Amino acid sequence: MGRMTDTSRPSPAATPSGDAARRAGKRVLLAAPRGYCAGVDRAVIAVEKALEQYGAPIYVRHEIVHNKYVVRTLEKKGAIFVEETAEVPEGSIVMFSAHGVAPVVHEEAARRNLATIDATCPLVTKVHKEAVRFASEDYDILLIGHDGHEEVIGTSGEAPDHITLVDGPDDVANVTVRDESKIVWLSQTTLSVDETMETVDRLKEKFPLLISPPSDDICYATQNRQIAVKQMGADADLVIVVGSKNSSNSVRLVEVALGAGARASYLVDAADEIDEAWLDGVETVGLTSGASVPEVLVEGVLEYLSERGFEDVEVVKAAEESIVFSLPKELRRDLRAEAAALTAK
Repeated sequence: MGRMTDTSRPSPAATPSGDAARRAGKRVLLAAPRGYCAGVDRAVIAVEKALEQYGAPIYVRHEIVHNKYVVRTLEKKGAIFVEETAEVPEGSIVMFSAHGVAPVVHEEAARRNLATIDATCPLVTKVHKEAVRFASEDYDILLIGHDGHEEVIGTSGEAPDHITLVDGPDDVANVTVRDESKIVWLSQTTLSVDETMETVDRLKEKFPLLISPPSDDICYATQNRQIAVKQMGADADLVIVVGSKNSSNSVRLVEVALGAGARASYLVDAADEIDEAWLDGVETVGLTSGASVPEVLVEGVLEYLSERGFEDVEVVKAAEESIVFSLPKELRRDLRAEAAALTAK
């Protein structure tokens, strides 16, 4: 796979840039952090644990995370992905994806006598709770996000009469509220930090009394991955982002790379989607992956690049991540019961 060095946060002395970088020969700037965030790791492990605990099939409403490879791998183990709760046979087990669901979905599951496991990312749950609280105080909630995204649908379902979707800066002109003194913004967790703040700035120009949520809704992992791409973007002739096209945070990484100065950037699910013509005249390739991408896919791209002369790999480290989320409470309860039964034997 070639030689790897860790430059942590790159400095002029540690990482050549511009003409100096191109004279250094072919290399890869490998972003860190990249790939699985704590919420995705928790969700994927939850499906695997549920299959071990209860056996196949385990039904999952929507893709557990937005990654084709992960979904296919879990399908082979016995997970069945469905679009709607009505597709799950009565009395079965259904898991809700990391993106979260609206309260009506929980009600549908209860009517069908389904046992539910909620794998919603805790950071998404935080946004849901904020929506419920502000709605209870009769605020108009301006939810910044992409129309039709599962996370947006789930959050909007918590307080549909109070939430207005704002799909980017250009949508601000269309926003109306009941009382300009009682409005708050929330956001989808996987957005571009820069675009979100541009949207917030425009909203504040229109509604000076707009208040912000208690803490930033965009998740730490999304921010860290974007920061790493910004650090390497200007030094990269090409940035390859590993991720699926329906992964919002992966798509944003391509946009961030181009905004940071990369000459070109492409999103691929795996190495076999790389067009070798992209490498023509390229000396420095930036490489990262979305928050729902397993590291094996990044390793495949590194191998592909190494075979084409990109053997030197420099790690561009933007942050350390040590957050770990516990498994969904339903699994923790049953796993504890199982452990107690084994101990009793």
